[in-house]
Parts: sequence; structure tokens; C-alpha cells
Amino acid sequence: MSDNSVIVLIGYMGCGKSSVGKKLSQKLNVKFLDLDSVIEKKYSKSISQIFNDLGEIKFRSIENSELNSVLSNYKNCVLSLGGGTPCYHDNMRLILSYTTNVFFIDVNSEILSERLFKKKEKRPLISSIDTIEEMKQFINKHYFERRQFYSMATHSITSNRNDSENVVKEILSLLN
Repeated sequence: MSDNSVIVLIGYMGCGKSSVGKKLSQKLNVKFLDLDSVIEKKYSKSISQIFNDLGEIKFRSIENSELNSVLSNYKNCVLSLGGGTPCYHDNMRLILSYTTNVFFIDVNSEILSERLFKKKEKRPLISSIDTIEEMKQFINKHYFERRQFYSMATHSITSNRNDSENVVKEILSLLN
């Protein structure tokens, strides 16, 4: 990893960005930042509460501002983004202006549906989905819409099942 570079992890919610980010930062001995956690700490509210209180448009504006702040103020770290972050406010262009170490963690919709259905209450965009089949349909549609942004990443890594260690190894090999 070159000096002062930021490694950015993007992908759909539930793809394992935070798990991979924590493990990767430990291996590299650098700081780990999760953009959602940065926002939650600053606003003393969960992402769900911010969504409910202010709406998605205001949340995306806050998210863009905090992303810009983190990229401007932190160097030599691993940054995990929310699933929608790359898709709003020209955020991918912003990210790529700071680093070429952008990794898209790609997980198929079947696995995402299983993972997310179990934890849907914590995710404002999917909390009202009633069945696993509806979840799969929602993810397929949403993923299709977001794919153009995810594909702007400099690296794409397919991760199916719980193989965060393998994803970390693959990222490390691409960094060297």
C-alpha cells in the first residue's frame, strides 16, 4: 500500500464490506473507518433514525459531506461505504479523485437475500419487505440500478458465502 492512500470498499448492503474492512485494516496495521458509523457518531443517531427523521435525500447529502470530509482528512486507512454511497452526488468520481484503491465486493443476490432478510429491521430500505422472494426481487432490481456505479471501482472481487478472509487475501495481492 502506497503512503497516504485510502482503500475504499464498495458493494451492496450485506456484501461484507465492514467485515472485510476490519480484517484488512488489521493486516495492514492502519485505521478502519465505516462511513455509516462516522455519520452515526456525528449525529448521535442510527442510520435508520436519520433516514426516518430526515428522509433519504437529506441523508444522501449528509453522506456526501461526510465522505468528502473523511477522504480529505484521513490518509492510510481502509474505508467501508454504505451500499448506496457510490450512487449519489457523483460520489464515485469524488472517491476516484482521491484513490485508485477502490474494491467492489460482488455477492450474488441469492446470498444477499439470505443475509439481509435475517437483519432487515436494521436496514431502512428493506425493513418493510415481508418474504425472502420479495427480498430477492428487490435486491435484483436495486442491484441492477446500482451496478453501473459499482463497476467504476478499480477492482472487482466476487465473494460468495462467508469468505471474508479470501477477499482480504485477494485485496492484499492486488495491492502488492
